[in-house]
Amino acid sequence: MDKKDKKDLKKRYLLWLYKITKEALDKIERKFTQLEIDKFILKELKRLDKDKKIKKHIRGFESYIQNKEKEGLGLKYEFGQLKPDYCFLFLKLKAIESSIVKELGKNTLKEIKSLYEKEMMERILRSTEHR
Repeated sequence: MDKKDKKDLKKRYLLWLYKITKEALDKIERKFTQLEIDKFILKELKRLDKDKKIKKHIRGFESYIQNKEKEGLGLKYEFGQLKPDYCFLFLKLKAIESSIVKELGKNTLKEIKSLYEKEMMERILRSTEHR
């Protein structure tokens, strides 16, 4: 196996490690980023519903937000502190990023992050799931 083959194997492995670790961390973190957006949307819905015609839907959305927040907090925190599982994922991702830079350089880390983001966006656009 030549040097390029070894480098390619390392790159694929690091890409895979980055992907699975980032997905696991994003599964938790997205709850909180979504909450920021959901709370803004809720505020806007309340502001726009001057005649209270969608009050029932707004209450349902409020309940949805509360459940999401409870779930997110349960995934990330325990007894007011970050869960060890969350800390492990966070630090593992940092270690993987450092390994990518060490083995393949900063530009490859940028490339891998870009590939991951592109894949996530494409998944959303391909999704047939309806909520």
